Amino acid sequence: MEVTIISRDTIIPAATSSSVHRPKKPYQLCIFDQLFPTTYVPVVFFYPIFDINVSQTLAHLKSSLSYTLGVYYPFSGRTKNNLCIDDFDAGVPYLEARINYRLFEFLKLHEIELLNQFVPFHPFRQETESHDDPLPLLAVQVSVFSCGGIAIGVSLSHKIFDGDTSNNFLNSWSAVFRGDHDKILLHTNLYQASLSFPAKDDIPEKYMSFMGSILFRGKSYMTRRFVFNAKAINILRDKAKSEVVPNPTRIETLTCFLWKHATAASRYGSTSRRASIAAHAVNIRPRLKPSMLDNAIGNILWWATATNIPTNKRETDDDGQLCDLMKLLHESIKRLDKDYLKTLQGEKGFGAISEFIDRQIEVVYSLEPETYIFTSWTKILKEVDFGWGRPFWIGVKGKVGSTLGNHTVFVETQWGKGIEAWVTLEEKQMAVMENDPQFLAFTSPNPRISSM
Repeated sequence: MEVTIISRDTIIPAATSSSVHRPKKPYQLCIFDQLFPTTYVPVVFFYPIFDINVSQTLAHLKSSLSYTLGVYYPFSGRTKNNLCIDDFDAGVPYLEARINYRLFEFLKLHEIELLNQFVPFHPFRQETESHDDPLPLLAVQVSVFSCGGIAIGVSLSHKIFDGDTSNNFLNSWSAVFRGDHDKILLHTNLYQASLSFPAKDDIPEKYMSFMGSILFRGKSYMTRRFVFNAKAINILRDKAKSEVVPNPTRIETLTCFLWKHATAASRYGSTSRRASIAAHAVNIRPRLKPSMLDNAIGNILWWATATNIPTNKRETDDDGQLCDLMKLLHESIKRLDKDYLKTLQGEKGFGAISEFIDRQIEVVYSLEPETYIFTSWTKILKEVDFGWGRPFWIGVKGKVGSTLGNHTVFVETQWGKGIEAWVTLEEKQMAVMENDPQFLAFTSPNPRISSM
């Protein structure tokens, strides 16, 4: 399969009735934006469409993106001193590509390593930028398959985009494209994050270094796609439930199941009994009091961290281990309640944030644990409809190499009621896990996309 870039452009915000009345003052980052290293989150939407005017469609994608950026203008700017976003006319890199392959032939390959060819930037790699060469916050690649089919690949900088921010922007762009004004989500809130969680101009370097060291370890990683159908998920939920957690969610259950098997794979053939941490990204908008609307942009999330120190019971009792991990994870998520989150807000909030990071640094220093990061996209992105219906498939990431490791993204399957887990681990560890019969009893490794 060959992907040939045929054009490169830069899309700048169009002047809209909404944007004309908005002052283009620098957009202030929030403290959570500041703490995130610069890296690009990829997502690729595949649409099997055959009866369109390709040149007209490509032109309309550009113009509708420009219009949408007229309201979401920070996304076309550049970060400045890790404090704000400015220079909004710097624009969004926009690539168009042709593929010498039919869409369904590509999907039959189900080779996720090829997904990197559909996005402008390498997925989840730690990026460096300078004052002279600041990086874009958003980039788009539209790839047209031979004999019909379009893939829209987006690289979203985690410096400003979290899951809900990405979902709102992409649904707004698609709504503008199809002219469905009743569903346009353009009434976005650009300022609430920075008002509630103000930025700091003197963040200790040790905090930035710690965040980078947890996310980027410089080892050789590989990504695999595992699909869990509804029946398997329900069986695992029954295994994970207890009096303490009588009704675990699907995502909690799969997080603990993968956490358990990833740590087992890392210890295969050794006597290591290292502690392990599951760090789950939690959207805190609905947990705040008063709750924050979904249209507030920025990284409005925080981490639920659960630490497991192995015991003999957990090593020998399979179901008991899953229950124990569930209790740890559920309690860590439960702690992110309105009272705790209130301590993170306002000018004094950085004190509580510092306490959290200092505590994590102490845990890492004393226990040297394995850390596994989890995030869920199951409530977002699946309805991004440019007028061609919901995406036939959503691709997450291809070959990662030396980049963000011990990382899992959960995505709802577009067909059926299953969940895809896109898991990135060290190569040796992955080889053990994907050959573990107890793991494979509940999941299908990279099945055909059309059969989900």
